[in-house]
Amino acid sequence: MNAFQKTLAAATLGLSVIATSAAADDLAAVQTFYDIFTNPSPETHAAFLAAASEDWKSFADYSGEYQVREEYLPISEGIAAFMPDLEFTIEAMHQDGNFVTVRSRSKATPAGEFMGIDPEGRGFDIMNIDIHEVRDGKLVNLWHIEDWATAMQQMSGQ
Repeated sequence: MNAFQKTLAAATLGLSVIATSAAADDLAAVQTFYDIFTNPSPETHAAFLAAASEDWKSFADYSGEYQVREEYLPISEGIAAFMPDLEFTIEAMHQDGNFVTVRSRSKATPAGEFMGIDPEGRGFDIMNIDIHEVRDGKLVNLWHIEDWATAMQQMSGQ
């Protein structure tokens, strides 16, 4: 290997280490979103606020409406209180450029009427798909879908 090839190999290795580190930072930022649901606390809330950009938005449909990061903290607390047995498991996480796609599983037994259904002690076990956009190590957008139709079917005993 000549001097140029050695320099090129070293530079390539250095760039891959930097890219790997940045990708790990992006995945850690994404994890803070899930932590506010599975372990709501002042610490996890602070970590999420630090990881999310000030103009972070969450989109659940194509209506153009969205929620901002400050709205998510009370939501996470409400979910934890209403579904104290919530299990939220990340089953796969994949990064492609500025986007991190997460496939996860939610299991819970609501403490009362949920989506117009009295679950009578029945819970649900559903899949979720989330796409997080990360720029400069900060969460900027989230698009998400949960399989609420299956949850409603399971809770109604069908």
